[in-house]
Amino acid sequence: MDEKHGKKYNVVILGSGPAGLTAAIYAARAGLSPLIIGGGQTGGQLTTTTLVENFPGFSQGIQGPTLMEEMLKQAQHFGAELLSEDAEKVDLSSRPFKITAGDTTLEAETLIIATGARPKYLGLPAENKLLGRGVSVCATCDGFFFRSKIVYVVGGGDAALEEAMTLTRFASNVTVVHRRGQLRASKIMIDRARENPRLSFIFDTVVEDIVGVDSNSVTAIKLKNINDGSISQLPADGIFIAIGHTPNSALFVATLSCDRQGYITANGVKTSVEGVFAAGDVKDSRYRQAIVAAGDGCIAALEAQWFLQARQLAEPVEGLGLIKSDS
Repeated sequence: MDEKHGKKYNVVILGSGPAGLTAAIYAARAGLSPLIIGGGQTGGQLTTTTLVENFPGFSQGIQGPTLMEEMLKQAQHFGAELLSEDAEKVDLSSRPFKITAGDTTLEAETLIIATGARPKYLGLPAENKLLGRGVSVCATCDGFFFRSKIVYVVGGGDAALEEAMTLTRFASNVTVVHRRGQLRASKIMIDRARENPRLSFIFDTVVEDIVGVDSNSVTAIKLKNINDGSISQLPADGIFIAIGHTPNSALFVATLSCDRQGYITANGVKTSVEGVFAAGDVKDSRYRQAIVAAGDGCIAALEAQWFLQARQLAEPVEGLGLIKSDS
């Protein structure tokens, strides 16, 4: 039997991306000995990226996997534990909360949910092979790499047009490809997009394939017109998939307040259940940036600490960066 079976923790953190690991760093430095349930992919989405240039502190940028490895080491240095399993069941009906992950069952006085969200993809084999090599799901993150390049954005909602508008600041030509005959975005976004001279549209069309696997970078895209079935191949340096995200909140939609898309609704980081906090992309459908998630993780850890202190559920260790609440 796993040695953690039946153990009670002050703080359990679900997720090991920027939100979860930042929460772990703060909780560990407060002497709360947190447990990170990191899932099968420790580090989250950033482990699938290459160079990250917009996370503060790295003048030359840093590789995504390296950044997450260092954050994990920092959390462990201060005493955080890591369980590389996926949480399979969470019981929030009473405190301490009960969590099952693999063969491990444990209890938590507080819970920080930092399970993130996963981008929706087209389902093409080339997508995964070229992710970070011309295929992207974040213009804010990767737009800089496409200066004077030809790029395409797949999607037709507000998010797609926001991505496209961002890319027009870098790329020489940006084309939105949408499978319908008209955009689904709000009128104000459509008006702004149509007024942008560097932005064009291809309607009634789907992406059939992405070319460039052999050269390890995107070189072209194949498009299929859904009306007549015709196929065309156009040169491309990049393709941005903007067809939405799915929050990793399936374990909580029945017990926590969530919006229609499944994002956990929170007052700051406080969820509808006392002692349960949400941080990062699992509650954030707008910004989806690593630094924002990290900030959420910090706030969630502080709120968990103050929650425990107010109820005298845990005794923090002095001298480990304890921060007191003003409330």
